[in-house]
Amino acid sequence: MLSMPRTTPSRSRARTRSQDVEQNLLDAAEAVLAREGLAGVTVRAVAAEAGVAPMGVYNRFGSKDGLIEALVMRSFDLLREAVVEHGETDPLQRLRNSGQRYREFALSHPQHYNVIFINNPGAHDGESSEVEEHARAAFEALVDHVVYGIEAGVLKPGDPVDLAQQIWSTVHGAVSLELGQMVLTEDPAETYEHLLDLLTAGLTYSASDRR
Repeated sequence: MLSMPRTTPSRSRARTRSQDVEQNLLDAAEAVLAREGLAGVTVRAVAAEAGVAPMGVYNRFGSKDGLIEALVMRSFDLLREAVVEHGETDPLQRLRNSGQRYREFALSHPQHYNVIFINNPGAHDGESSEVEEHARAAFEALVDHVVYGIEAGVLKPGDPVDLAQQIWSTVHGAVSLELGQMVLTEDPAETYEHLLDLLTAGLTYSASDRR
């Protein structure tokens, strides 16, 4: 008699449940972060927000530092989603729109932005390789825009990583000032648009450059 193959417990279902637990805990951590800032993100606060025992957070992330690290990685992922190309074919429009979405992300997710760049507890102590990987992915999205523009003959040739770093440094400075309410012009959005004008003018060919 042929026997039916034995079915074993689905590991994929177990992994899915595990991923769901992590997703729910990170959702809870984000809610606490948005409401109370990084100082409010404790194991107990996140556990209460998620409706689980604190041990559930420890079991998943190991410690508060592990929880914060996961939150930093998710924040970098959200930033990357904001700045990657959204179907723009024109190189300058792609770069400019990316800059606009960068500002929009920072203003709509100020606590996420702060946890990445300002209050990131690993920023000075050496981040884990996993955090670095997520940070690099966000930066590489900008590098890709620069490469796309250079290959299209729209942006001046140069080291794409160096040019991307210059762009990031510039927009980060502008956005950080705005988050700190230190923009002294009447219309910060218009001022930011002018900044993007300066950036694109400096990166693109002028009529004299083409002679």
